[in-house]
Amino acid sequence: MAYTTINKSTDYFNTKLWNGNSSTQAITGVGFQPDFVWLKQRTGTQRHQLLDAIRGANVILKSDGADASGADTDILNSFDSDGYTLGYQDQSNDTGATYVGWNWKANGQGSSNTDGSINTTYTSANTTSGFSIVKYTGTGSNATVGHGLGAVPKMIIIKCLQQTHWWFVYHSAVGNTKKLNLNTTNDSGSASANYWNNTTPTSSVFSVGTETGVNQSGQDYIAYCFAEKKGFSKFGSYTGNGNADGTFIYTGFAPAFIITKITSGVDSWFMYDNKRSPFNVRGKYLVADGTGTDSNADAYDFLSNGFKVKSTATSFNGNGSTYVYMAFAEEPLVSSNGVPAVAR
Repeated sequence: MAYTTINKSTDYFNTKLWNGNSSTQAITGVGFQPDFVWLKQRTGTQRHQLLDAIRGANVILKSDGADASGADTDILNSFDSDGYTLGYQDQSNDTGATYVGWNWKANGQGSSNTDGSINTTYTSANTTSGFSIVKYTGTGSNATVGHGLGAVPKMIIIKCLQQTHWWFVYHSAVGNTKKLNLNTTNDSGSASANYWNNTTPTSSVFSVGTETGVNQSGQDYIAYCFAEKKGFSKFGSYTGNGNADGTFIYTGFAPAFIITKITSGVDSWFMYDNKRSPFNVRGKYLVADGTGTDSNADAYDFLSNGFKVKSTATSFNGNGSTYVYMAFAEEPLVSSNGVPAVAR
């Protein structure tokens, strides 16, 4: 029996590595024209750079800070049919430095969505992979926003574009009365109704309250919305046991990329992928909320149908601690053509 209609995960998500050359450089082999690129210098402390097709290739957000969106024409010059072209800036292309780029396919710049009480400026939605990029203008009153996915988002990441507000994260495993912040190590805490209006997203809209970080009158926001797609993406939580033979998390696919975050304590958003760490135990990580270089902590095995915790550190596996994760596939457990995935 087929587990997914996505036979080739790299048609919708892919990780690329490159070496800088301090000139323009075309990064190819992504497999599609990316609509959302998240890149980070690995060998230095340059900040995270997040770019998307709605704001444009030259407009940057930084996950490790509260900065407003800003233009820089020499970090990423264009989104191309099989990747992107870099400028010469140290953040993306310095001679002697190495880089990683995580890439998602949405639907180009998209168009306005009128499903919610706020009509979006643009909603770029890929209903096959369950990923959309949404730009909207806040009203300051409880509101709904159309995400275009036709399925309930499990995770939504929102950033105000014009002001130095924090990043706000809705995760289904935390619920609609709490929030996380992508740019900090904070625990989930209590959000009250001011963030998500105590309302779970539906298959057409997500809700925002009156908090200025998600819905200030006259301010523009970008939202990255993720719905679960069997065999391709998974968003959930696990409980640590403090043991090197840690929890197994079933995803239904061999992971290519995971981000994990403790929610019952204070610690970073840890980012692992199958390109920087091609074999188990996966050790190379970056943190979304910091500017550090590639570091090493042997934390997870990537298996054919999920991932397993292999660390006793509280960052990944504190006894009784809770963690949320987002995961994207290298291969489905079994694709519709009957080919099984295998762990390395």
